[in-house]
Order: sequence, then C-alpha cells, then structure tokens
Amino acid sequence: MSEPEAPVEPHAGLTEQDVAHLAHLARLDLPVEALPHYAEQLDAILTAVSRVGEVAAVEVPAMSHPQDLRNVMRADVVTLSLPREDVLVGAPAVEDDRFRVPRILDSED
Repeated sequence: MSEPEAPVEPHAGLTEQDVAHLAHLARLDLPVEALPHYAEQLDAILTAVSRVGEVAAVEVPAMSHPQDLRNVMRADVVTLSLPREDVLVGAPAVEDDRFRVPRILDSED
C-alpha cells in the first residue's frame, strides 16, 4: 500500500497578477479589466478542488469507477432470426429483398 498523502494546504487567493501570468503562459490575450473577474472564478475553482482533498480518506481505496466493471456478454451462439419478410415490412424502401438507402458516395466507374 502506498504512503498516505499529506493533507492539501488551503490555497491563498489568486491575485490579478497571478491570472495575468497564467494568461501569458497559456498565450491568452485577456483584457486588464477582465482580470478581477477571472481571478474570482479561478479562486472558486481552486477552493472547490481543495475541498475534494479534505474528504479523501486513507481508508477509502483508490478506484477508477464507483462500481465494479465486468463484461456482460452472452455466448456467441447461432440462433434463428426474424424472417426477412417481417423485417422488410417496416422498411421505408425495399429493393431486391434488401433495405434501399440513399446513395451517399459516388461510384468511380
């Protein structure tokens, strides 16, 4: 079993300079007047992410899915299918005992 992770330290609020620096690194051209708005939004995101670390417990095993995953597949067994006439009766168009569908590719004859 791996070592327990250290508790997540609460983050300090983002400043407008932090947002400007992140925007520069991401090559985003943010107007100066938008920086306070983005600082507030990013701070809310970081707060939410740090709260996730608070609820994680050492007793809870790491998992990729909340339920066990398993393939639910039936055996590949040949069985009788519906009669062709019954299937084609509901088709909008039939040609030569087959579904007729609109041509989507031009043939290169």
